Amino acid sequence: MNLKNAQLEVDNWIKEHGVRYFNELTNMAQLTEEVGEVARIIARRYGEQSEKESDKNKDLGEELADVVFVVLCLANQTGIDLQAAFEKKMALKSIRDKDRHHDNEKLK
Repeated sequence: MNLKNAQLEVDNWIKEHGVRYFNELTNMAQLTEEVGEVARIIARRYGEQSEKESDKNKDLGEELADVVFVVLCLANQTGIDLQAAFEKKMALKSIRDKDRHHDNEKLK
């Protein structure tokens, strides 16, 4: 699935099940909350913090999907073609950063 199709799928879901989009500020707060849940899992599972028993069943993939869902909502409600924006960003990064990481001594 590409981003354009994902945006359409989210838009259809909102129209069928969600009644309407939350406003942009609410979605931004929701995105922050979802990113926080991802951060909590990563900090405890892959970082130095101990993982609480109640967090051991948390699904990182599901939490990442929540982040993507809210990003797609924000793109839809602000008129952003995320597929085009992503392709533009990848082209820019491919030119700007083509040697940057290869030349980074910290990554060797």
